[in-house]
Amino acid sequence: MSGFSHLDDQGNASMVDVGAKQATRRTATARSIVALPPEVLAKFTEDDIQTKKGSVFQTAIISGIMAAKKTGELIPLCHPIGMDNCQVTIRLNEQQELVIDCTASITAKTGIEMEALVGASVAALTVYDMCKALSHDIVIKETKLIEKTGGKRDFKRA
Repeated sequence: MSGFSHLDDQGNASMVDVGAKQATRRTATARSIVALPPEVLAKFTEDDIQTKKGSVFQTAIISGIMAAKKTGELIPLCHPIGMDNCQVTIRLNEQQELVIDCTASITAKTGIEMEALVGASVAALTVYDMCKALSHDIVIKETKLIEKTGGKRDFKRA
């Protein structure tokens, strides 16, 4: 009807039936960019930010992985799937912004891109939560899919 996979013939929300699909190897990488104000950047030393709550990056990495594992519970029509692997990395780019990448993989009948997107998003939110005592002028600028493999088609952002 509409071309949307999560709508049935009457336009109602519907989970996609993946029962007849073949399991294939699937990977996805998503990225969130976080702009930090000077007072937060001033706390950046030795590839991390330490606060009274602890290591910002290590906490964000753990929260991103935990969130990716719960994607099927958070996104209503997303299939609950396991993951073969999930990696979250955080680095400072040339513009002095945090670049948070979440890469997830699985061999399954359905994709893993939502898990990567949720992982990157929650890691960014965790950075905000851990640094908000220093400044509320933290901006999560964007979250986007960088690439995915497996399924109907591969995707790679230019």
